Amino acid sequence: MLRVLATVLLLSTLDVAQEVTIAAAADLSTALPEIAAQYTKQSGVALKLSFGSSGNLTTQIENGAPFDIFFSADEDYPKQLIEKGFAEKDTLYRYAVGTLVLWAPNSIHLNPEALGIATLTATAVQKIAIANPQHAPYGRAAEAAIRHFGIYQQIAPKLVLGENVSQAAQFLQSGNAQAGLIPLSQALSPALRGEGQYWIVPSNAYPTLNQAVVVLTRSKQKNAAGKFLAFLRTPEATSLLGRYGFTLP
Repeated sequence: MLRVLATVLLLSTLDVAQEVTIAAAADLSTALPEIAAQYTKQSGVALKLSFGSSGNLTTQIENGAPFDIFFSADEDYPKQLIEKGFAEKDTLYRYAVGTLVLWAPNSIHLNPEALGIATLTATAVQKIAIANPQHAPYGRAAEAAIRHFGIYQQIAPKLVLGENVSQAAQFLQSGNAQAGLIPLSQALSPALRGEGQYWIVPSNAYPTLNQAVVVLTRSKQKNAAGKFLAFLRTPEATSLLGRYGFTLP
């Protein structure tokens, strides 16, 4: 009986060791599943992905959420977790720099690449989707860009806020918004690719989106987490990030 029990406990331990839980910014909702699938295929280690806004995920981690790794769209959040003892300082890694774009669907017959920021003031644009600036780095970047071009007061009534960039992209996909400021990674996603056109917002119009990842202090899978972060630096993983519009640091 004891031998059977020991075997069951050993198998349970092995099962747990085969899964790493990842909290990730929503702008990675297209690229990271592909990277994870490649890693699992090579290593046999399962990666469980949860996406949300970087700010909300940070709050969840501080409240005890059992994640092993945290990918943030703003490296200030991982640094904040390190300062509070929730993340391992020596694992911090800037994996990409994000790009903000102005996207509009083909159905409104506007060309954002030609019009630039003026797309947002067109009469055909009744609603503009952005992520909530309160807890989404791309939302803060979007608001900063709008203010940079001096049109915030003019278009503020048109703004609709998504809980994160994925929801902002969903507003665009569903037609509930006729334009939006979203990550390039969302514009290149299967859901939006070919459905509209985009203009790359000049990088001097908003704070640099330095994106970073860190292993969390509470993790019981630190060794496995570290191996995945090592894979993230390989040409295979970085090429996937590049395919979705992320610039390598």
